[in-house]
Amino acid sequence: MSDPSLALRALRGATTAAANSSAAIAEAVDELIEALVHRNGLEGERVLSVTFSVTADLDACFPAAIARRRMGWDAVALLDCQQMAVAGDLERCIRLLAHAWLPAGQPVAHAYLREAIRLRPDLAQPPEPSDSRHPASSPADH
Repeated sequence: MSDPSLALRALRGATTAAANSSAAIAEAVDELIEALVHRNGLEGERVLSVTFSVTADLDACFPAAIARRRMGWDAVALLDCQQMAVAGDLERCIRLLAHAWLPAGQPVAHAYLREAIRLRPDLAQPPEPSDSRHPASSPADH
């Protein structure tokens, strides 16, 4: 992109699915993407790529397939991979790394939701006022 008012930025996020089902994974992925879009004022054409990783206990569907359905994301490069297995890791976890063009100087707002708040409490924001379903957890050694 040749617009000098924009800067290429990396966005991180993670969440957990309530179960290993297509519906539960879709709900978690949609919520995570919506949080990143809302917190960073993203528009589809500014999102270059999103890599999803999931823990081995999630195999009911591909998170990228869920993201691909999002309006305006047809040109976004999407990829799924399995998260490295580490003893004691958070169960049913979906992580993402997105690259997007944001206004130069705008701070990046990462999204750590549900139980994934434990992964990076330093980057987590409290849930939106209308979302009291997922209270913050205590920090973990991740």
